[in-house]
Amino acid sequence: MKEIDPAELSQFNGEGGNPIYVAYQGRVFDVSASTFWKGGMHMLRHHAGTDLTKDIQAAPHGPEMLERYSQVAVLKKETGPGQVMPQALSRLLKRFPFLRRHPHPMMVHFPIVFMFSATLFTLLYLITGNESFELTARNCLGAGLIFTPTAMATGYYTWWLNYLSKPLRPVSLKKRLAVILLIVEIIVFPGALQYRTSSALLDS
Repeated sequence: MKEIDPAELSQFNGEGGNPIYVAYQGRVFDVSASTFWKGGMHMLRHHAGTDLTKDIQAAPHGPEMLERYSQVAVLKKETGPGQVMPQALSRLLKRFPFLRRHPHPMMVHFPIVFMFSATLFTLLYLITGNESFELTARNCLGAGLIFTPTAMATGYYTWWLNYLSKPLRPVSLKKRLAVILLIVEIIVFPGALQYRTSSALLDS
């Protein structure tokens, strides 16, 4: 049977008319016919063209779902530097196996929700002039500033754990956007505090 390496596998992501492949325990399946993989992503978190061996351990279903589709290749093992799990992480997982069920899928939602909420409440304040909206927006912004580094840290952990720090395009994009978001929060939050303090002094 045909052999493909992880770099080749990543090209079968459903983009540009390419089929959708995923790998499990060295076997590569064509899941193009699955409605759950439409657009090259499954459940908004699993990307096509990747090895799902570790992801399926935390999934609500087993690998039997993949058996419904044709195996089209076998996956070559990579031994490059990007495929070596950091020793500290390896020891940590050995000591605390429950950490394989990583918290990033949950943590990543907090900064997103808080930043959207900060924007929404700011708009409501500008429309109504109600200061309680302005206060809520500032608090949401502060919460976003707290949770963004946490989401970034757990994201790096997931990247090491699930993808062995492989240079993946979606991960590179997320890293850049996360840094931009954090910089915006750091710049905007002190201004929001200063504005609140100035308003309180004027009112007094």
